[in-house]
Amino acid sequence: MTYLFVYSFLVYFSFGCQSFQEKPVESNLSQIVTQKDSLNIVKVEDIILPKGFTRVKYSKEAFGTYLRSLSFDPDNTVHLYNGQEKSNSKAAYKVLDLDVGNKDLQQCADAVIRLRAEYLFKHKRFHEICFKFTNGQKACWLEYANGMRATLKGNTIVWKKIAIADSSYSNFRDYLDLVFNYCGTQSLHRDLKMAGLNQKIQAGDVFIQTGHPFGHAVIVIDVAEDKEGNRIFLLAQSYMPAQQIHLLNNFNNDFISPWYSLTNTKSLKTPEWTFNDTDRRVFQEF
Repeated sequence: MTYLFVYSFLVYFSFGCQSFQEKPVESNLSQIVTQKDSLNIVKVEDIILPKGFTRVKYSKEAFGTYLRSLSFDPDNTVHLYNGQEKSNSKAAYKVLDLDVGNKDLQQCADAVIRLRAEYLFKHKRFHEICFKFTNGQKACWLEYANGMRATLKGNTIVWKKIAIADSSYSNFRDYLDLVFNYCGTQSLHRDLKMAGLNQKIQAGDVFIQTGHPFGHAVIVIDVAEDKEGNRIFLLAQSYMPAQQIHLLNNFNNDFISPWYSLTNTKSLKTPEWTFNDTDRRVFQEF
């Protein structure tokens, strides 16, 4: 167990999602397009659109439909895993009503994994809930549910059946904590597919940088389009230390915040990270 902890410690500090060089992008301008009746904004789908835009349609079973249906935490304060409030609270527009756990695990890439895994779990697509550790080894929910556990043998993680079978949601959360412990921006970036050059942005797309030594990832939560085909989108993230998943304000365009746009620009500036349009990757559908 000592070696397992040491390996986890090295992975954690090798592929975290905070940069000591990146400064938050902020604005002193007040938001021009206000979200009226904010008390009535209880789900992602309730967020008001800028004039001329309509939400992109998705099928009932689509990842985008699931993300759009997510509810917000009524408290709307981003809390860290230890209960403290996030220092840069201005970055958050709304907080998703999902637990963060009580360990410093659910960081940036983990938040993306969490949302994807929760979606697959809800739709009973259990065989698709598989994520690769940073060392390339696969961790699948069905194996974990059947009692398989990861143990360290030398420098290799070996799966052994040492627990009773348990397919409950509580055990699923334990599985996710294991994944969070051994996955990061590097492994997630490797497992996602690069977005096509002419592929329009969709809910569930991920902007991700691996970084040296730190990287970051944000996920597209909702997408809308105007008559000219221009798309706007909402972004969500977690960060370091582990914290609740939250939607981001857009300090660079108060006219459409919290919506974002890549029209006429190749740079995506969020409150705590700047991405390029080429950093967009997508999940591979089975």
